[in-house]
Amino acid sequence: MHYGGTGMFIGHHAIAFAVKKAAPKTSLGMTFVAVQFLDMLWPVFLLLGWEHARIVPGITLVSPIDLYDYPISHSLVASLIWSFVLGTGYYLFTKKTFGSVVVALCVLSHWILDFITHHPDMPLGFGTTTYVGLGLWNSLWGALVVEIGLYAVGVWLYLRFTQPIDRVGKFGAWSLIAILFVGYVASLIGGPPPNVMSLAIGGNVTWLFVLWAYWIDKHRISIESKQGAPI
Repeated sequence: MHYGGTGMFIGHHAIAFAVKKAAPKTSLGMTFVAVQFLDMLWPVFLLLGWEHARIVPGITLVSPIDLYDYPISHSLVASLIWSFVLGTGYYLFTKKTFGSVVVALCVLSHWILDFITHHPDMPLGFGTTTYVGLGLWNSLWGALVVEIGLYAVGVWLYLRFTQPIDRVGKFGAWSLIAILFVGYVASLIGGPPPNVMSLAIGGNVTWLFVLWAYWIDKHRISIESKQGAPI
């Protein structure tokens, strides 16, 4: 049996939740952007025809998407460049050195997690014939354990080191956590996308989660900040 997952969805968001402990002044919305930045670029590049993919059920057990051409968004070299670009942009707007490093590392974490899950389709650079990937998606249970485990830890850290200041901060956070998980399960059992165009258009839904994360993070406060500890 083959499943229809489209990527390490909640695994990436797990990192965004988790780093709130290390960088409490950096909004959850910003870390959501950072960890998914490569996948935010990818749908745009697909629509522009700069990158290409196809639906091939069975190419891996978990994901049916053949990512045979996406060096601009997902090669290692491009990931390092995009990490620098977003981290630098964040610094120019905020003047927060540590926060900018965290943002850059969050971008790079996307490539690392994709490297673990993808079969060897991760290009190292532009125009390269060298592709890497450890192939965790060839094991359904392995992928579930790793991704759900990461998500559980990331969510626990976020809830442990932040506190709601009102009902939005409490119920909004739990709603986001639940919707992300339900979306992940639905992507697994819902079958493959009908075509690449729908995949590219659907990829822009990520922006809704970014806005949601910015919203709820304004209604929560870090425990370190509340106690007056240096952050």
